[in-house]
Amino acid sequence: MMRIALCALLLAGPCAASAQFQWAQAPDIIVLCYHDVRDDVGGTLVASQEAAITPDLHNLDPDQYATSTRNLASQFDWLRSHGYHMVSLQQVIDARSGGQPLPDHAVLLTFDDGLRSAYTKVFPLLKAYHYPAVVAVVGAWTSLPADGKVAYGFRDFTRDDFATWDELREMQQSGLVEIASHTWDLHEGIIANPQGNVIPAVIIHAYDAKARHYETDDEYEARIRTDLARNSLEIEEHLGRAPRAVMWPYGDYTQKADSIAASLGMTVSFTLGWPVTYPDRAYGLKGLRGIPRMVIAPNPTLGEFEWMLNHLYVRENIRAVQVDLDYIYDPDPAQQEKNLGLLLDRIQKLNVTHVWLQAYSDPDGSGTASAVYFPNHELPMRADLFSRVAWQLRTRCGVEVYAWMPVLAWRVPDAALQQRLQIVPRAGVKDALPARLNPFLPETQKLVGDLYEDLGRAAPVAGILFSDDAVLRDTDDLGAAAPPPGPERTRALIEFTQQMADHTRHWSPELATARNLFAEPVLDPKAETWFAQSLPAFLASYNVTALMAMPQMENAPSGEKWLMRLVREVEATPEGAEQTVFELQTVDWRKNQAIPTSLLAKQMHLLQDEGILHLAYYPDDFAKGNPDVNRLFPVFSAATYPTQQQQTR
Repeated sequence: MMRIALCALLLAGPCAASAQFQWAQAPDIIVLCYHDVRDDVGGTLVASQEAAITPDLHNLDPDQYATSTRNLASQFDWLRSHGYHMVSLQQVIDARSGGQPLPDHAVLLTFDDGLRSAYTKVFPLLKAYHYPAVVAVVGAWTSLPADGKVAYGFRDFTRDDFATWDELREMQQSGLVEIASHTWDLHEGIIANPQGNVIPAVIIHAYDAKARHYETDDEYEARIRTDLARNSLEIEEHLGRAPRAVMWPYGDYTQKADSIAASLGMTVSFTLGWPVTYPDRAYGLKGLRGIPRMVIAPNPTLGEFEWMLNHLYVRENIRAVQVDLDYIYDPDPAQQEKNLGLLLDRIQKLNVTHVWLQAYSDPDGSGTASAVYFPNHELPMRADLFSRVAWQLRTRCGVEVYAWMPVLAWRVPDAALQQRLQIVPRAGVKDALPARLNPFLPETQKLVGDLYEDLGRAAPVAGILFSDDAVLRDTDDLGAAAPPPGPERTRALIEFTQQMADHTRHWSPELATARNLFAEPVLDPKAETWFAQSLPAFLASYNVTALMAMPQMENAPSGEKWLMRLVREVEATPEGAEQTVFELQTVDWRKNQAIPTSLLAKQMHLLQDEGILHLAYYPDDFAKGNPDVNRLFPVFSAATYPTQQQQTR
């Protein structure tokens, strides 16, 4: 797999999402990430206040990550004249370890891949401006044999394209350049599932197609440790100093990989991630792990560079589609791929920001999951399909993919265990809710936690959507360990979901969270007792709340008036409008018929006219073409309603 080609796919859409972030303080540093620097780079960016920076495809350099020497010098000039202060890695370590604070508008310069231009083009500029920087080297590339080649995207790179150890030593001895690890040979994709998807080597368990076997955790950890240790040792042998930082290839990493790097002396780790979007973004803005970097590409002019620095934060107007993986699955592999192609085409046409993708199987619509679409230790696997679809959506459509997962509605194969864990309503109470497991039982916590851990191991995801099965009734017999109905029980169920998210974060550290919320607790505060759901509590606990704004499901006599009541309650709640996604329905389940796209579009218009920022719908029936994407695009697409940019200075 071409290394840079994979990077282009990963960075075509938003970068990995994260745990909840409060915008009380700006980060104390901006980290810029450059790659190759050449005199003859072509191609520019097109920047506007109404759209994110996009490439001019008519004049784009074959290496879209290259920066021209002239533009780099102009950027250095601009940074100095506008009050930015270049700092060293040591200053970052000191500041974030309780030492001397960084100066205002601090910037750390980083250059990836250990390319020859870091010595021939960048180093002279660093000396002229007396700017410190970090150069990250891929050991296998720096030690490439004379006849070796690296598939670097637009062409094969040879030994001459990479800095030598002597050149790296000279830069380090100047006192301006620190050498970091970019792994020994993990800057590539590896086969990650039976369908042959190539996913970054750091974040996935390798799949052996011949043996039909995934790496074990021990094998994964050994592979990562061996690679990082080799690169660290080789850097120390050649340069006299082991690296103190690791730049994760493509910006992707796992908690295990990060902890291995730390154990080998790499006390700082960097990912990628600017511009930072919210409400579903956060990064290591204050610590020494997972520090985000802004990729400077493709070769921005000075004006475009200034625009990028002044738009570090983006308020993203979420446009989400909740997708049933049951609609994609087919026992015929050819038909399954055809189904996937239809979905990808629709998502591309709609140009949305998020897909909330079903990770479990519920073909009969009972609401209870008895199988899943990823390898796991607890339930039958209907098909090893989730990672395939999630990765195609991420790389082909550039969307954030959230795994849509049940919280309590699980049915395990062991009938005795199911009976022991399942919630039982009090005597004489009938409940139409699906079978749910008691979250206050240790066995439930382990069983569901293992499923979420297995999900994270199987596929990198941007977030989790906790499904609408996360309900605790005041009539549920939950045992002595359960708090009483009301805010305490609401908080306890929230904590359960957060524990589940932490299991997935072992493999996707910057995981965001969303949770479905019924409308009734929003419209009637007393309903918290009946559901263990609360809009204020959700807003304080998850990155976004997916409010089920479904008037037909609620048997509302007037859908428009009902939606307006919902809007007023959300907007009256602090942070309600900023963090709530209004999720509309495309099927009237009472009549089992599609809702006309014209009505769906009318509802979206109405909500936007009332100031609602974030919209979603469920379900998407690609086979029947419902909703009609051509009619929905003008009112729903992220291209029609672009993100709102926010300046930092």
